[in-house]
Amino acid sequence: MKNERALMIALLVLQLVLWLGFLFHQAPRFAGSLTGGVLGMAAAALLLVPPLLYSAVKRIEVVKQLITQRVSLGTLLTWHVYTGILGAILAILHTGHRFESLLGIWLVAMMMLTVFSGFVGRYFLGYSSMELREKQDLLNRLATEYNQLVGALARQPNAEITYAAAHDPAAHAFNSFVGTAPAQANASGPLSVRALRLAESIADLEYAIETHEVLKKRTARWLYAHIATSVAFYLLLVFHIWSSVYFGLRWFN
Repeated sequence: MKNERALMIALLVLQLVLWLGFLFHQAPRFAGSLTGGVLGMAAAALLLVPPLLYSAVKRIEVVKQLITQRVSLGTLLTWHVYTGILGAILAILHTGHRFESLLGIWLVAMMMLTVFSGFVGRYFLGYSSMELREKQDLLNRLATEYNQLVGALARQPNAEITYAAAHDPAAHAFNSFVGTAPAQANASGPLSVRALRLAESIADLEYAIETHEVLKKRTARWLYAHIATSVAFYLLLVFHIWSSVYFGLRWFN
């Protein structure tokens, strides 16, 4: 998981660096060349086919039962993320850093926002859910230990009094003078102190879980942002492909 996330971050950084290349390089005719056209078609295929396939498998029960027998939904999601970033990289190479038309600018902007929001939804929210589960498991273990300590205190109420007396400075000096040692207190230990510390830890952990859940609900809005940018990007991409074919064929004639 960590290696996969590191690879995705590296690809996102590469995508950003390639996009910033327009500050140093522009090739106005590259997008219409053979190489640019191949890159554009490959980018469109990577950006269209895997996301639509994943959406169909996730939302259509018949397709889901058919596909998930061979490939898991998690694997399809990973392919979707990989192909999305690779498709975006190929698309930026296809442009030749010629960001002059309003359609091209909006298309690249929506593409990058879609890829970024998808990455956040895939890895940040997944990591947030995993961390939340770990905190809840730790809370359950601390609560169990706390209940055991409370039960031990109920069974040995005098042990804590003996322990407190043994650790009082005056009592400790008197015991040293007469040569006696509170063996029972040392054996039982400060159960009440441990219980108090556990209670404080449980309270802190409950507050952290509550804060984490609020943060998770807010960051879950990234999914809606990803869907919105995806729809806008696909509409712009279809219009871009149509205009390229239409005006390209007119120019050829």
